[in-house]
Amino acid sequence: MTLIKGAVPYGEGDPVDILIEDGLVAEIGTPEADGGDVIDARGLVVLPGFVDLHTHLREPGREDTETIETGSAAAALGGYTAVFAMANTDPVADNPVIVEHVWRRGREVGLVDVHPIGAVTVGLKGERLAELGAMARSDANVRIFSDDGLCVADPLIMRRALEYSKGLDVLIAQHAEEPRLTVGAQAHEGATAARLGLAGWPAAAEESIVARDCLLAGHVGARLHVCHVSTAGTADVLRWAKQRGTQVSAEVTPHHLLLDDDRLNTYDPVNKVNPPLRTSSDAMALREALADGVIDCVATDHAPHAPQDKDCEWSAARPGMLGLQTALSVVIQTMVRPGLLDWRGVAGVMSERPAEIAGLPDHGRPIAVGEPANLVLVDPKATWTVNAARLASLAGNTPYEGMELPGVIKATMLRGKLTARDGQAVR
Repeated sequence: MTLIKGAVPYGEGDPVDILIEDGLVAEIGTPEADGGDVIDARGLVVLPGFVDLHTHLREPGREDTETIETGSAAAALGGYTAVFAMANTDPVADNPVIVEHVWRRGREVGLVDVHPIGAVTVGLKGERLAELGAMARSDANVRIFSDDGLCVADPLIMRRALEYSKGLDVLIAQHAEEPRLTVGAQAHEGATAARLGLAGWPAAAEESIVARDCLLAGHVGARLHVCHVSTAGTADVLRWAKQRGTQVSAEVTPHHLLLDDDRLNTYDPVNKVNPPLRTSSDAMALREALADGVIDCVATDHAPHAPQDKDCEWSAARPGMLGLQTALSVVIQTMVRPGLLDWRGVAGVMSERPAEIAGLPDHGRPIAVGEPANLVLVDPKATWTVNAARLASLAGNTPYEGMELPGVIKATMLRGKLTARDGQAVR
């Protein structure tokens, strides 16, 4: 039994006490509790626990950069109660054995619900479909498939994947990048890349694949999810597709909301990411698209890397950034403070909508009696300074090092069990 005293659900109305029993919200108002844990939540906002559709946990294969245990701790400290682990592990999660390993390790750690994402194609090679049906029917119950890190570039393979996904009632998530347009690309194709002498990654490489796949999804009547949207043009394509009735959803990363390609002026590889940081006008367009629902949700694309993969020359550096523990703060900075989202809107894009997209019945639920107690408590007035050495991840490649960011997560609760409190994971 746990009693949360004085929290404000969704930042609206008067403070209430919330009694948690047997993993559920038992009472809201002024309940009495005999024994159990009492959490002083005066001045805190309570939201449903966050759901991340796009996380790289690196296990199996790169446990030197992240493990399911350390990544789960980072997620819990970031307010997450469920994460989806991408398939580009070593070996690739393209069969039931690997996805079940990831699923079981997540259950053993127990800090967040870890849902493996299966590969669309064998070995992420884009040549033939992986065992989608076997992974969907496995104990891991895989609901999302993606070759993220690589694009399913062959339109026939993508069409077949969408057709199979419809029959299996699963989701195909596309890393939209026409590879023939990005050979050797190092940065967003624009003035900054030209000045720095970096080969350009054109916006059209993303936009053309999103347009193609929206047409394919519409043609076969399947669902499509677009990973890490990064350009204003892609937002326009998504708006057009949704107006046509296409079953397409999309995510944006925190770093694409906040950062732009001016960060590249120092040649610091911590700013190298795929898709690349775009222009400030792209970032503003993405914020607006998230606010008006054209982009459905925020997903971190948490991508830990070893020091040797980042502390090197730009061209040799691996793309990717940490994101789990900073996501909420960046959303507050870019969306809440400017008035683009209120706290209920934050719950929508970080919990409710991603849970709906993924088909998670017990996450993203209302804060109401009888609902699962998957909750996060946030101090909206507090700030914190990012220090990579103090993050839970094994890696340190955060672009926010030294930044003061708004919003501090005070506690996270998974089915009534505290998984993070006052900056510490609770194992």
